[in-house]
Amino acid sequence: MSQAHTLPPRIDPVSFREFEWDFQAFSDKLGGSFARFGFAVISDHGLPQDRIEAALDDAKAFFALPEAAKLKYTLPVGGQRGYTPFGIETAKGAAHFDLKEFWHVGRDLPAGHKYRDHMADNVWPDADLPRFHESVGWLYGALDSMGLKVLEAIAVYLGLERHFFDDTVDFGNSILRLLHYPPVPKDGPHIRAGAHEDINVITLLMGAEEAGLEVLDRDGQWLAINPPPGSLVCNIGDMLQRLTNHRLPSTTHRVVNPAPERRGVPRYSTPFFLHFNSDYCIRTLPNCVDAAHPDRYPTPITADEFLQERLREIKLA
Repeated sequence: MSQAHTLPPRIDPVSFREFEWDFQAFSDKLGGSFARFGFAVISDHGLPQDRIEAALDDAKAFFALPEAAKLKYTLPVGGQRGYTPFGIETAKGAAHFDLKEFWHVGRDLPAGHKYRDHMADNVWPDADLPRFHESVGWLYGALDSMGLKVLEAIAVYLGLERHFFDDTVDFGNSILRLLHYPPVPKDGPHIRAGAHEDINVITLLMGAEEAGLEVLDRDGQWLAINPPPGSLVCNIGDMLQRLTNHRLPSTTHRVVNPAPERRGVPRYSTPFFLHFNSDYCIRTLPNCVDAAHPDRYPTPITADEFLQERLREIKLA
């Protein structure tokens, strides 16, 4: 008798329409996907495709500028705003830098806000791309709002009050990253993004339709993430993993180089890294600790302390 072929596990999309129709079902499905994979795919997100494409078109236009023009927008310290050139970011513990360049947009803070001492003002390429500020700024706000709704579902899944996370992230150091992975002309030691985990609370990603994103499953197998067009890929970051005592795992993932027939094709994506407020104390949730799951993190840490520690490890601070 032949042994049955076992299909690899699959991350099934969760329709965002259920957020309004049956919130509990949405929460259960989304939370279950996060608990199993650390990742979830959200379909039918409802964000206007024309505005998404406008922001992406402006991102592509920026990356097509001459290198000297792009370098004008590189800040002297860190990589949390403006342009970071090719060959800088390196996955934690990796010997080779990633094959990517990117642009960062952060939160606009009001005058006199207490976080202004460590959250820089945005820079914008208005002279080169006059629509960039409006289109990309809109995308930041849209993904920030969507992130709050995802956190509502996570809170209910964890047995917390639905709006538990609202005032923990309202002024968080959240980052929209516009990513450009250039064509890969030949084999080599570098890949588009080395295996890593995200630092933040949750990440919302657009642009995963172009192949390359892979998730390390708990059995050691790499699973390709190929979501339906127009979907959001969302994953748990290290901050939420720590808060939940690993009930929701921050899963290792990477972006591998394309197949030979796609090596001449660039890859663009727009991850939104949602962060806690800088002074939020990441202290293990009591309902995620029991005799079988003792507290892995008895010493709390603020979100900004955690962030700065990790940014140093990946050469962005």
